[in-house]
Amino acid sequence: MLRAGAVIFALALAGLAGYAPTHVHSAETKFISIGTGGVTGVYYPAGGAICRLVNTGRARHGIRCAVESTGGSVANIDGIRAGTLDFGLVQSDWQYYAYNGHTAFRNKGAFAELRALFSLHVEPFTVVARTGSGIRNFHDLKGRRVSIGNPGSGQRRTMDVVLDAIGWTLGDFETALELSVDEQSQALCQNRVDAMVFVVGHPSGSIKEATTSCASMIVDAGDVEALVRGSRFYRKATIPGGMYAGVGEDVSTFGVIATLVSSDRVADEIVYQVVKAVFANFAEFKRQHPSFKDLDAKEMIKAGLTAPIHSGAARYYKQVGWQ
Repeated sequence: MLRAGAVIFALALAGLAGYAPTHVHSAETKFISIGTGGVTGVYYPAGGAICRLVNTGRARHGIRCAVESTGGSVANIDGIRAGTLDFGLVQSDWQYYAYNGHTAFRNKGAFAELRALFSLHVEPFTVVARTGSGIRNFHDLKGRRVSIGNPGSGQRRTMDVVLDAIGWTLGDFETALELSVDEQSQALCQNRVDAMVFVVGHPSGSIKEATTSCASMIVDAGDVEALVRGSRFYRKATIPGGMYAGVGEDVSTFGVIATLVSSDRVADEIVYQVVKAVFANFAEFKRQHPSFKDLDAKEMIKAGLTAPIHSGAARYYKQVGWQ
């Protein structure tokens, strides 16, 4: 009883989208968790937006949703696999690699129980460099000090994929720092790194911090083309000009899609209610973050999804005639 009381008190302090331990159940309320990312990225507010809509209907369905700040995509998949997270936001490439047991998941094997719910915004591969550094494209990063993303994040693992595709190793950088989302902008502005690499939806709080706190710019990464050709989850992308200070023109790059995933161990009814909360209140959901403004509901149930659709999500999509 003491543990249950502590959980309820923590939820009250954290608010509707705050942190709560996973898999805490009572006769009245079912608690679920969504793994996100750093608090200055887009995954954290995206998870919060989903939880707010779920929590709005909790008197009806008895589900209370909370977000957890995590290391990112790979950490979220590992958490779902271990049963410490119910849901997670992950890059579309890492959804594919986890389900099929490739790259970072090769030793653990295919995560056959992984299930997709829907996709969200496009996440361009973004390189931010100090103005005056002479860095104009991705290949200019050779021999430089670069923040490559924190361990457990999708961006860190995607960096490995990029390096492999162009025949580089971490040794091709002067320094490769594994900084978190919350650390990298300060490191750039303090001249500890020449550039930071980020896979993120735009606008991003971390990139706004970098471009307003010091002289920096977004670098064209369209020269990394090997990943785009023939890929199921990488695509050409553009970062619109005018979104950040000092970035007046569109910037070419490639990107992935943010996706919400779970496992087949999570009950159909819970997944159904999460999906319904988003799509039955879709106009409100799109207002929750600028990255969501161009989302298309029918596109979200197929774009970037390589794991099977969770049966609870499929139930809702069939109910509304989308499948």
